Amino acid sequence: MPQNPLGDRELPALTLPGTAVPLSLLDLAIITPGETVAQSLAGSVALAQTAEIHGYRRVWYAEHHNMASIASSAPAVLIAHIATQTRTIRLGAGGIMLPNHAPLTIAEQFGMLEALHPGRIDLGLGRAPGTDPTTTRALRRNHTSSDSFPEDVLELQAFLSEDSRIPNVEATPGKGANVPLYILGSSTFGAELAAQYGLPFAFASHFAPHALHEAIARYRGGYRPSERHPEPYVFAAVNVVAADTTEAARAHFHASQRMMVKVLVGRGLSLSDDDADAILESPGGAQIRQMGKYTAVGTGPEVQSYLEDFASKTGANELILSFRVPPLAARLHAVALVADRCRAAASHAA
Repeated sequence: MPQNPLGDRELPALTLPGTAVPLSLLDLAIITPGETVAQSLAGSVALAQTAEIHGYRRVWYAEHHNMASIASSAPAVLIAHIATQTRTIRLGAGGIMLPNHAPLTIAEQFGMLEALHPGRIDLGLGRAPGTDPTTTRALRRNHTSSDSFPEDVLELQAFLSEDSRIPNVEATPGKGANVPLYILGSSTFGAELAAQYGLPFAFASHFAPHALHEAIARYRGGYRPSERHPEPYVFAAVNVVAADTTEAARAHFHASQRMMVKVLVGRGLSLSDDDADAILESPGGAQIRQMGKYTAVGTGPEVQSYLEDFASKTGANELILSFRVPPLAARLHAVALVADRCRAAASHAA
């Protein structure tokens, strides 16, 4: 682990200045050009350790498949690895694409994680495949798999409690683990399901911005209190590109947009930076540009101001920050920069 400047002491939980809104991270385990998978995963360890030192509440990892620049295809394995190299920060899936799996399997995996690292494990659930149609078929998933998502959530929840919905079948480990569940979504479907089940809801506004406000409104308006969650709880994801200067942040943002083009458009192709720029500037690149609608770009104070405005407009209870800064050293610096700025602003206000 990197040396904690506070020794054995922990920083207080990191929140936006003047609010109770915690800051957390989404880590896509990016594989940058010229980097190996092992190097990318080592970077994810360093990111979680840096986040822990600076007081971020949690780090989540999303399930993706057949993407040459994303190494988080097996979140449970990645969580297990990183949990052994951190001490206190919560770690979780943001998320597991449940229709790709049997609920019993996920209950066993996350029940085991909770047994190994009690009180630190989150389980976010989504219904998308996390990949393209061809890879979806390779996962042995068919076009109707997502139809059972609502029932699969309940089955999984039951496996993690004391009351399995399937006679004579229990999750071991998993039974009684009560790993916290979160519904993820990029549309109103997930919002309405989370409201119906009385679960926290996380909206993927870092890449699907259009339905953000409608989804949150439907979630809060239709929320049915549950024993574990008497009040609704909203996570909103936002991209962050922070650097010491505005110009450096803009350069990192441009590099991240190029990478997005290569991930989404350039599969199987070798796109140059000029090719990526041409796609971005074309009418076809408008959708990719729009995906980054909610992105804080700039210095620490500029990012802080953006996040405060974003939190105010969404009413989010917690922000999940996706640091779109390709080089690892710059990404770690950005994570620390935002945390230090928020703490300094909070101290000044006090």
